[in-house]
Amino acid sequence: MLESLSNSLQKALGKLRSKGKLSEDDVAQAMREVRLALLAADVNVKVVKDFVDKVRVRAVGQEVQRSLTPGQQVVKVVYEELTELMGGQQARVRMAAVPPTVIMLVGLQGAGKTTAAAKLALSFRSHEHRPLLVAADVYRPAAIDQLQVLGRQIDVPVFTLGTTVDAVQIVESARQEAIRQGTDVMIVDTAGRLHVDTELMDELARIQQAVPADEILLVVDAMTGQDAVNVAEAFHKKLSLTGVVLTKLDGDARGGAALTVRAATGCPIKYVGLGEKIEPLEVFHPDRLASRILGMGDVLSLIERAQQTLDLEKAQVMEGRLRKAEFSLDDFREQLLQVRKLGPLDQIIKMLPGMNKLKGLDNLQMDDSKLQRIDAIISSMTRQERGDPGLMNASRRRRVALGSGVTVRDVNQVLNQFEQARQMMKQFSGAGKRMGKRAALQSLKSIPGFPNPEELMASKENSLLSTSGDAGLPRHHHKKKRH
Repeated sequence: MLESLSNSLQKALGKLRSKGKLSEDDVAQAMREVRLALLAADVNVKVVKDFVDKVRVRAVGQEVQRSLTPGQQVVKVVYEELTELMGGQQARVRMAAVPPTVIMLVGLQGAGKTTAAAKLALSFRSHEHRPLLVAADVYRPAAIDQLQVLGRQIDVPVFTLGTTVDAVQIVESARQEAIRQGTDVMIVDTAGRLHVDTELMDELARIQQAVPADEILLVVDAMTGQDAVNVAEAFHKKLSLTGVVLTKLDGDARGGAALTVRAATGCPIKYVGLGEKIEPLEVFHPDRLASRILGMGDVLSLIERAQQTLDLEKAQVMEGRLRKAEFSLDDFREQLLQVRKLGPLDQIIKMLPGMNKLKGLDNLQMDDSKLQRIDAIISSMTRQERGDPGLMNASRRRRVALGSGVTVRDVNQVLNQFEQARQMMKQFSGAGKRMGKRAALQSLKSIPGFPNPEELMASKENSLLSTSGDAGLPRHHHKKKRH
């Protein structure tokens, strides 16, 4: 996600971090590289100019010149301006005083509105709301069928009157049904349309007039680039948009739409969609995305994802078993399945501050085939062997390899990974104990596919463990000086 932009900006600003004193020429050179990085990311030219001018004025000002670390202070300025460019603060959905809250999704054809509608409904359902999906796309073949299939997948009802009824009538009838069912959120999936199609744009206005929406969200494909600005401005002029949903954000390494739409239209980005799987839309946090772009990680989002996806009760049971030295291969298998729920491992690691700079992460994968192989190997063992891996002698390993369709080497690898995971967890759970840099990296080998720790330690200047975790932001806590 935004990888090209992130790499370019970090490269441009990295040269400033190590300097104890900055001249105007240093700042000017860095700003030239920042401008080129933003333009290459397909950010609107006017937005780029305004952004660079604001950063330059602050970067040569007193707040930087009087700082003990001017280079890091410039990074802080870029972070703050980047956050402001994308909206400053999280924009929340406006809920109706009297249910149902009506949310209308609009946008171009192929922007992902139908999928976004299902993901948005899943987001509301995960927060104890009762959503209703409304199929108001009467033009695209199979659009209604697609929404019904998605509705069944996420267990959310779908209201439809077919393709022969006017979209305005469908939405009016849907609202009456929502009131009857006690639904508190109504999500309307409208037909995709070009912003220059006057007739279809008028239809949206008629829907809004008949059933005033509390939120009108423009669904924009993040790969649209600068044209997203023209689209957003046209829809905003016609409908007075209240927000934007960026879809396929992980499919665009540039990120121009994310940085441009808010500045050009004034409409806040409220949600972002990642991947094709039907998972809840992620609430958009400008500060967190700015942090990720500048290589500072996104720990808060990682924690929230863990809270939503991991089974905390199982984790507590596993911790108790570990303290009693009862951590088994069954627990190891369950641990891997829990971690997998968080998403691709390379994405998880990059959400930690500084980890995007570590070598070897591009090859870091934990795909289904690896998990299936581990599961097959462990399942081929007896209950006694899973509880006490020490029983696994040479003949038992050959039997397990034959039973699971793998090699003895694969069995040995799983057993080694299990032992390393057990040792790692013992170190983490030890009261008052702290792991050294090399021990911490060595323990990560327990994760299937993780790169060699020696490679991660090869470049000290790029390693998270050899730099401060704030990655350029000023520290808030300092150790007291000894007297």
